[in-house]
Amino acid sequence: MGNFSEEINRRRTFAIISHPDAGKTTLTEKLLLFGGAIHIAGAVKSNKIKKTATSDWMEIEKQRGISVATSVMGFEYEGYKINILDTPGHQDFAEDTYRTLTAVDSVIIVVDVAKGVEMQTRKLMEVCRMRKTPVIIFVNKLDREGRDPFDILDELESELKIAVRPLSWPINIGQRFKGVYNIYEKNLNLYTPSKQVVTESVEFKDINNPELENYIGQGDAEKLRADLELISGVYPEFEKDEYLKGNLAPVFFGSALNNFGVKELLDCFVEIAPSPKPINALEREVKPDEEKFTGFVFKIHANMDPNHRSCIAFVKVCSGKFVRNENYKHVRSGKMMRFSSPTAFMAQKKSVVDEAYPGDIVGLPDTGNFKIGDTLTQGEELHFKGLPSFSPEMFKYIENNDPMKTKQLNKGIDQLMDEGVAQSFISQYNNRRIIGTVGQLQFEVIQYRLLHEYGAQCKWDAISLYKACWIECDDEAVLENFKKRKHQYMAKDREGRDVFMADSSYVLQMAQTDFPKIKFHFTSEF
Repeated sequence: MGNFSEEINRRRTFAIISHPDAGKTTLTEKLLLFGGAIHIAGAVKSNKIKKTATSDWMEIEKQRGISVATSVMGFEYEGYKINILDTPGHQDFAEDTYRTLTAVDSVIIVVDVAKGVEMQTRKLMEVCRMRKTPVIIFVNKLDREGRDPFDILDELESELKIAVRPLSWPINIGQRFKGVYNIYEKNLNLYTPSKQVVTESVEFKDINNPELENYIGQGDAEKLRADLELISGVYPEFEKDEYLKGNLAPVFFGSALNNFGVKELLDCFVEIAPSPKPINALEREVKPDEEKFTGFVFKIHANMDPNHRSCIAFVKVCSGKFVRNENYKHVRSGKMMRFSSPTAFMAQKKSVVDEAYPGDIVGLPDTGNFKIGDTLTQGEELHFKGLPSFSPEMFKYIENNDPMKTKQLNKGIDQLMDEGVAQSFISQYNNRRIIGTVGQLQFEVIQYRLLHEYGAQCKWDAISLYKACWIECDDEAVLENFKKRKHQYMAKDREGRDVFMADSSYVLQMAQTDFPKIKFHFTSEF
């Protein structure tokens, strides 16, 4: 049993979140570099070849330079097993990110030193706060001109509503950037702009040692001493417990592109970040060290491999040990299932795994059995909670452009909806299919993927809708009357539930006023 709890304790499962362009994918890549998972950074540009970053492997991502799908990467580092979930920063994919946050034990937030905290980051932080997820902040791009680090700290506190404590401190910025003093380990890391090598670090237990001048010059040495004195005066000492409770965020400074300040972040992270935590199911709390396996599907991804038309369901192991070829119960369907080729991911390479421990993410081949939020157990009836589908904000009719390919189109739409990319509704009024998303970009992604992965051509038709609301009512007669009167606004979702499609906020308000007995829900989880 000792071995089992050791395996749990050495796991660190976290997500990296940020606003687009803050440098999240670059940071992910550098962390993989330290773990030996990749041997060359995507930042290497030769004359004609640009190797794209390992985590953005979907075609549309390469074209637009944004991460659309959450990638899962695992690697070993100094005796720890680290699982990174890279999340799309683009706000059209916020829903994917919210779900990913249900599968991690902690979070690293990347902030651009020039831009500071942006809206997307603020929203994601709200989710972390709600779930009391511990957060570490990495302030990136110090090799570019940016804002004063003290201003950034103030902004982090006020915008993210969390106490902060710098554990490393930059020496100058932009062109004059000389390195970082690691407050946590009391050493000085000197910077020479280089994409591939981490420069020398010098131990400095005593910051008042006059040797400091030899390394960074008099002006910067004096400023560093003054800054550090101010930091210890203004900010409380770093308390690991406060961090673990989600009340305090340690802050690191660096430049991910130049691989600077990343190792300090990683070394401190493996030491302080939480190992897998108990997770709440509707029925009870599930602890990681229980003997029996439990897990839930937090993401479904179609066509990880364009050569095989299959989906992969990502399962977060919550307790016990997942074993290949064992029989597990799929709680929603009540069926027993076994998996002969579960996979784990190292960047783009996936390999078949024989076993996985709490904190690990396993990819299960899926032929349409799974939905997001499904639970797998060794027989117990458990339902993990907190995987919402949000009410879409943009709607279009989807039309088939090639009648010969109707089957492919329908299959493609079904699989993409299973992934949670968007939601599909059938209008009860004209039987047309409506796709609802949280952002414009998703329509492009759907159209692109239908064509390239399913050979189906779709076109979009405009429809003006304001909101989709799931409705329920204890009084059958009231519900029937509502559906009759609002016939042209009614639709069914994929589960066959009634959805009211209001075309303006006024129509929605009137409906709520006229039918006080009906409950209107804006997420599908009720």
